[in-house]
Amino acid sequence: MTRSAIKLPAPLAALRTEALQKWAALPPRERLGLTLAGVAVAIALVWMVGVNPALRTLREAPAQIDALDVQLQAMQRMATEARELRGTAPVPATAAAQALKSATERLGEKGRLTVMGDRATLTLTGVNGEVLRAWLTEARSGARARPIEAQLTRGPQGYTGTLVVSLGGAS
Repeated sequence: MTRSAIKLPAPLAALRTEALQKWAALPPRERLGLTLAGVAVAIALVWMVGVNPALRTLREAPAQIDALDVQLQAMQRMATEARELRGTAPVPATAAAQALKSATERLGEKGRLTVMGDRATLTLTGVNGEVLRAWLTEARSGARARPIEAQLTRGPQGYTGTLVVSLGGAS
């Protein structure tokens, strides 16, 4: 497009004309300095907006890919474990209840179990996270119990609240 083909609104056309007159009035040395300053600002903007983010992405991508690979492997292990657990035979209700009671006895006074039908409610008072995880693992493997509801709060002494599990593969 040529300069004459661009139609600007009157106020902008006046500002443009005034700017061109001031530019023409500047000595060549000042015009060169302003041109170089403009080029420097343009280069800085291109660097900040276009190049730097791309370089940062290239630097950070390998670490992110490694972290995602670790997550993928963990998810694949959990999927394999879930398939294996799905394939195991359900435990009779009495055996499941006994396995849960046995696991709960290891909690001592910090855990109380109530079994009603195909559900069991574990009431916790200040249980360490590792101990809770061990109880859940034992409940899952020994009783085929699945957690269906949890109302836990984490305090200075550990977890407090209730955990409801479904027994014997029932949903």
